[in-house]
Amino acid sequence: MHSWPPPVVPAVPGDGAPLKLFDTASGEIREVSAGPVAGMYVCGITPYDTTHLGHAATYLTFDLVYRLLLDAGHEVHYVQNTTDVDDPLFERAERDGVDWRELGDRETDLFRADMQALRVLPPRDYVAATETVDEVVEMVAELVDGGHAYTIDPGVDGYPDVYYRHRSTPEFGYESGYDAARMADAFAERGGDPDRPGKEHPLDALLWRVARPGEPSWPSPWGAGRPGWHIECSAIARNRLGMEFDIQGGGSDLAFPHHEFSAAHAEAATGRSPFARFYVHAAMIGLDGVKMSKSLGNLVRVKTLREHGVDPAVIRLALAAGHYRTDRSWSEELLAEARSRCERWVRAIAREAGADSAATIAAVRDRLADDLDTPGALAAVDDWAEATLAGDESDPSAGPSVAIALDALLGLAPGT
Repeated sequence: MHSWPPPVVPAVPGDGAPLKLFDTASGEIREVSAGPVAGMYVCGITPYDTTHLGHAATYLTFDLVYRLLLDAGHEVHYVQNTTDVDDPLFERAERDGVDWRELGDRETDLFRADMQALRVLPPRDYVAATETVDEVVEMVAELVDGGHAYTIDPGVDGYPDVYYRHRSTPEFGYESGYDAARMADAFAERGGDPDRPGKEHPLDALLWRVARPGEPSWPSPWGAGRPGWHIECSAIARNRLGMEFDIQGGGSDLAFPHHEFSAAHAEAATGRSPFARFYVHAAMIGLDGVKMSKSLGNLVRVKTLREHGVDPAVIRLALAAGHYRTDRSWSEELLAEARSRCERWVRAIAREAGADSAATIAAVRDRLADDLDTPGALAAVDDWAEATLAGDESDPSAGPSVAIALDALLGLAPGT
């Protein structure tokens, strides 16, 4: 599956700073000590209703990670999936009277268009779940052969699905840090099936779902069916990045069960750990103080904002005004503040001569390298713009220099 055209990332003079990120597993901010090629896997969309600002905030977070790794001299092998075979997709397709493949293709195209408009760097490998069923079958077989998985007795409800024994890795729970009670609640709320008859334990996760009437299916040793959710990402990441790649990322709602099980599957299958060296999670976006969700119908979509004439740079600025690990809310006031900020920056850049650009770029690099402190980085540019608009012309090429830094480090090309 193809991704989207990449924006050009200009080189910023000087040296990039080593990137530090908060790792959910350790609960600490640590330096990302990647090799020449940094490996990053970010969980993608289920393409049935995209792209709302929660999606955008997540992918913009890891776009910043990508850009800062590039600035620090690394090549980046970025992998992202799309879950183009799943219950929500089938349910929406049935509701709308369209084929699930048609719906998935349409929404994936919209997602690509939104990412391109937001100037998000595309993954090197953009992988659909339907393209990798053979990889999933191979990994499920490894888990079954290793005693880490079992098949439910078909006499229970007629479907001999395959489940993962969650206690197969002694470190299970290390990624999210959840205790047993929180695991149970999150598993039930986020796609798990704790009450499924025949399971050995409520927390055991589905690996292979045997075909139900009317569902798409693929052949496997356990009967025709389709992959479970977690095993999909586990197989895609392991087969492209190997074990102990640098960063697994996604929204904070993926810490458990999705990332916990993705890691556990690969670790059980290979006998090696950790799956990733960092587990990084972006916080949730609400609307006017209320959590944004499909069930509440209070989604703000990037496509809608673009259709209403909102500059994608303004969307990026508005989302960057809060720290990526802080749950925050979208509002018209936030959008207006971002639009005003963008206009000030454009005016300052247009003056060409301005306040010291080297000090400003260093401050932006420093703030972003410290666990993506975007509010601090934006404040540094605000100070530069204020001084420039007040008449400081000490740096004769400040405007172009700051524009290059904004483009490369923050993905912003305001006014273009």
